[in-house]
Amino acid sequence: MEKVTLTPNGEKYLVLEADCITPDNFAGKTLEQIADMTVWEGNTTHRLGKFFDIGGKTGATATETAIVVNGNVPRVKYIGSKMTDGAILCKGDVDMYLGAWMKGGSILCKGSADAFAGIQMEGGDLVIEGNAGNYLGAAYRGDWRGMKGGNILVKGNAGNDLGEYMIGGTITIMGNVTFNAGIHAGRDVKSKEPGGRIIIHGIADARVGAQMVRGTIFVLGGVKTMMPGFTANGTEEVELDGKKMMFSVFNGDRAEAGKGTLYVKA
Repeated sequence: MEKVTLTPNGEKYLVLEADCITPDNFAGKTLEQIADMTVWEGNTTHRLGKFFDIGGKTGATATETAIVVNGNVPRVKYIGSKMTDGAILCKGDVDMYLGAWMKGGSILCKGSADAFAGIQMEGGDLVIEGNAGNYLGAAYRGDWRGMKGGNILVKGNAGNDLGEYMIGGTITIMGNVTFNAGIHAGRDVKSKEPGGRIIIHGIADARVGAQMVRGTIFVLGGVKTMMPGFTANGTEEVELDGKKMMFSVFNGDRAEAGKGTLYVKA
């Protein structure tokens, strides 16, 4: 796999929308052609090369192309948006819409990602080693279709509306869903089992599974405030990540005549 490196050159900007940063767009192009790609700052367009030093070499296809973003870019949006294959490594923090609408390939973010990461994702793997903001794996605002497939792993914490309108795929949070209030994890999940699964290893604050119709949510650290629309249904031993654990089982949300299952570690 060939590799292209993007290193911030110190040029100042407010916020950049850079949906051009994908293996699909870079594949088969020269470094000059990549530098000439368009990014947006508000309603003004610039060359990508105005803000990044670009090195390396592209592959002939997206499958053969990797992108490395060197350093923190906490005000660069849409990295990996709509990518279908290849790989992206972000060595620091990134802004909103990381891996949004992605269909394949892999993204590894060594820092934290702001809101809307992995929204309406259909395939591939998105790993965030820091924290993820609100609306991770959710639907775009105004739409009712959330994440459809693929895998999202967050090694830190996540914010509100995690997996909103989720249809398929798996979201795993190794930390808590508590900062920024931590509400609405799995809101309006409508997936058919076994797809559509959320695993929270830490604590979830409140409104977990609100208006959930189908799908499965696991919370290992406990739910601070349980939704009244869920009915307790005893305990069950479940194998998760290769380990058998006892969970309290809840079904709901009754407000939506839901058939979802919420497992809370006993």
